[in-house]
Amino acid sequence: MVELNVLTINSGSSSLKASLFLADGERRNFRYAHIGDDHCQNHAKAFDALLHDLGDVQPTVIGHRFVHGGEIIDAARLIDADERARLERITTLAPLHMPSNLLGVDLCAKQFNCPQVACFDTAFHATLPEIAYRLPIPQALKLRRFGFHGINYAHVAQLLPKYLGATAQGRIVIAHLGSGASLCLLENLRSVDTSMGYTPAGGIPMATRSGDIDPGVMLELAKRYNETELSTLVYQQMGLLALSDGESSDMSALIKSNSKAAKFAVAYFSRQIRAEIGSYAAKSGGIDALVFTGGIGEHSAQVRTLICEPLDFMGFNLNQEANQAHLAAISTASSKPVLIIAADEEAEIARLTTMLSKNTKNTKLSEQLL
Repeated sequence: MVELNVLTINSGSSSLKASLFLADGERRNFRYAHIGDDHCQNHAKAFDALLHDLGDVQPTVIGHRFVHGGEIIDAARLIDADERARLERITTLAPLHMPSNLLGVDLCAKQFNCPQVACFDTAFHATLPEIAYRLPIPQALKLRRFGFHGINYAHVAQLLPKYLGATAQGRIVIAHLGSGASLCLLENLRSVDTSMGYTPAGGIPMATRSGDIDPGVMLELAKRYNETELSTLVYQQMGLLALSDGESSDMSALIKSNSKAAKFAVAYFSRQIRAEIGSYAAKSGGIDALVFTGGIGEHSAQVRTLICEPLDFMGFNLNQEANQAHLAAISTASSKPVLIIAADEEAEIARLTTMLSKNTKNTKLSEQLL
């Protein structure tokens, strides 16, 4: 087996994130954000920029983030023609993400002559027990909770023993807070509950997604909008954007704003996260540690304070000096642990891609790498 230069691709709806993990241990990161502006008008332009920035380095294998894997439980799969077709069929499960994920595969195929691997956000939640993944609807409908952000949850889970020692095997809540946001309850470093459901639109409020909402509201909206209009509303016009009366979907902008609507949106978001944390405490009989990750989770001391201050009855207290400095450990000496762990989906994608590539049982991939 050749030594691997692994290129990881996270092709989002408005950005392209890539990292190159060289066989000698070097890592290079590439970020092309705000696709659609004058810098990168579209994904093709972003990939042109990536190709230029890579220079003469050629990847041995490329690993892609896929938000949804459907019913399969594999953490990673070789993207052959059959898998590409399967992924195309399930784009409706995550319409905000999957088309861009697939576009990343197609653009890479034009630029590089090497195998490509799909890594799935849903796979980490394959350990959900039935009581967590079942929905209170007829089973004949074949709809269930999948859960998302699993690539980053897997990354955080890998690091928890380093920060928590034996406590890492306990009841840990990870709050992945960004433009997309969810929470996950771990026991023995395995997912046992998570806030997102059948699609990435469920759970807690997000930048432009409402999270869980009264089914009656959705029935009423279905009377007022056609399918396309309703999909646009659900994925692009709800959440923080709606709560702030259209002021912004960006948490950093809302925190800086002095408007009543912005302050309401921040307070609502934080309250709903507290409620989710409390529900996990009730389901599991307590929580041993709390972890923040994702753009908001890592960078907003105010949101972390709003979430944690009312949780002192559960044993969580923030050291505000550490919190304001965004240190790894932000709890007081007498508190249960509260941590900040930076999201690094690229590192987990590289790990999964390398593992699959070195698995001699994967004949198709091994043959392509030889």
